[in-house]
Amino acid sequence: MPKNQITENIFYIGADDKDIDLFESQYKVPNGISYNSYIIKDEKTVIMDTIDKRKTKEWLQNLENTLEGKIPDYLVISHLEPDHAYNIEVLTQKYPQMKLIGNDKTFAFLPQFFEILDLDNRKIVVKEGDEICLGTHTLQFFMAPMVHWPEVMVTYEKTEKILFSADGFGKFGSLDIDENWEDEARRYYINIVRKIWCTSSNVVKKIRDIRCKNNLPIAWSNFERKLRILYWKICYLE
Repeated sequence: MPKNQITENIFYIGADDKDIDLFESQYKVPNGISYNSYIIKDEKTVIMDTIDKRKTKEWLQNLENTLEGKIPDYLVISHLEPDHAYNIEVLTQKYPQMKLIGNDKTFAFLPQFFEILDLDNRKIVVKEGDEICLGTHTLQFFMAPMVHWPEVMVTYEKTEKILFSADGFGKFGSLDIDENWEDEARRYYINIVRKIWCTSSNVVKKIRDIRCKNNLPIAWSNFERKLRILYWKICYLE
């Protein structure tokens, strides 16, 4: 199994950033962070988010190696902050036939950041609970406004029971660092998520009954379901 292969059909194509000192110019990250992005291969191939400009070259190489010449059908845009979205325009130019999946707010905001040719014909607008079939895999979308921008959404892959949770359930630290992940998850929650606790707890409630085998945050992630459990506990200790 390739090093970046999570399951038979799901692959990690993100990158660690160990050279960054401060996240958002204020939070110390001595063990760096990871910019997370994924590919699902099926009858239709989908990319889950892009990553920050600091690691564009590495990400594009990971993308091309994993696609193995295939043309992606979809890009799911879960969040428009630069660490998730910087390479959207690069990707749309590279694959002009690729469709973009987002919600109404995604496509209201997108032109403020990028010039996407023929956007009206390339966009697929989803709302709460909508599903898109890739073949043997099905994506279901749940809105997560203000976690921590208005357009955020999370994606649940129903066949393999994996939640792609955007900024939710994340942590500081690069993925190859051996550290106390609970401490870094708590520090991330307190600094990033606590200020929007009400909306975060709503997302926790929304997905608590989903039978996830894995949780794959788009940012600063440990790949384990217990991270969601920790967030559940933290939210309701507030």
